[in-house]
Amino acid sequence: MDYGVPGRDFRPTEDQAAHLLNRVLDLGVNFIDTARVYGTSEEVIGRALAARRNEYILASKVAAPPAGLQSTGQELRRWVADSITTSLRALQTDVIDLLQIHSATLEVIQRGEIIEAIADAQKVGSVRFTGATTYGEPATLAAIEDGRYDCVQVAYNLLDRQFETQVLPLARQKDVGVVVRSVLLRGVLSDAYVHLPAQLDELRAAIGRLAALPVAPCVPEMAYRYVLAQPAIASALVGTARLDELEAALDYASRGPLPEELVDGIRQIVVHDEAQLFPGNWPRPEAWQSPG
Repeated sequence: MDYGVPGRDFRPTEDQAAHLLNRVLDLGVNFIDTARVYGTSEEVIGRALAARRNEYILASKVAAPPAGLQSTGQELRRWVADSITTSLRALQTDVIDLLQIHSATLEVIQRGEIIEAIADAQKVGSVRFTGATTYGEPATLAAIEDGRYDCVQVAYNLLDRQFETQVLPLARQKDVGVVVRSVLLRGVLSDAYVHLPAQLDELRAAIGRLAALPVAPCVPEMAYRYVLAQPAIASALVGTARLDELEAALDYASRGPLPEELVDGIRQIVVHDEAQLFPGNWPRPEAWQSPG
């Protein structure tokens, strides 16, 4: 799928993706996250890594039921079971190590029927651990408190720090793993921020302030080191089609926490229009400034 900064990021060919995936394992990365709805991602991973399945933890996600499907009872359970079967076939594996409910709402968490259907797959051994990808505090806190989720996946980065007060401490207390996505905020926590459209002026200005902090490394390095220093974080996802970006992220991760004075400076930079921190609200690609 196309993702990232319009005009700058690209969708790799299958050969490029296979090369990157194998290089990931060669470098010691052991967690690969995908989803049924990420284009042909599961199929590409399955073909590229079938011979190396024992070298990594595989995470995928249950596809969202289509509109009109009964959200309760046997029909929903069949939908979940079919989604899992399709993922297993595409990924060329007998087991998904971490199966997550994709974009789980508070209602989905509270009703509990999808997690019950996933528990059925656990009983037969096709799923090992359970999780949910969530947006916002209410659904995330509900999943952590529920007791049936081994992991939550959340968007968290230098500027979107909403989970630091309640979610991360509670996850650590409850021994629920936290997987972080959007560490680079869809790629704009980098020099690409200068191409943000006018509608995202506050976000662009905030990233500029991050880049100008005294003794600060580059923004991507700050982003990875800031997130990975949080004790509750089990894994931070690197979304890229470029080998140099992957290797840079791993290098940043090896450098440990940022100096405390730099962390203090980061936390003083706030985007008050929180809608600008959610890529789903961003303007269409044609509104962005040309990368030149």
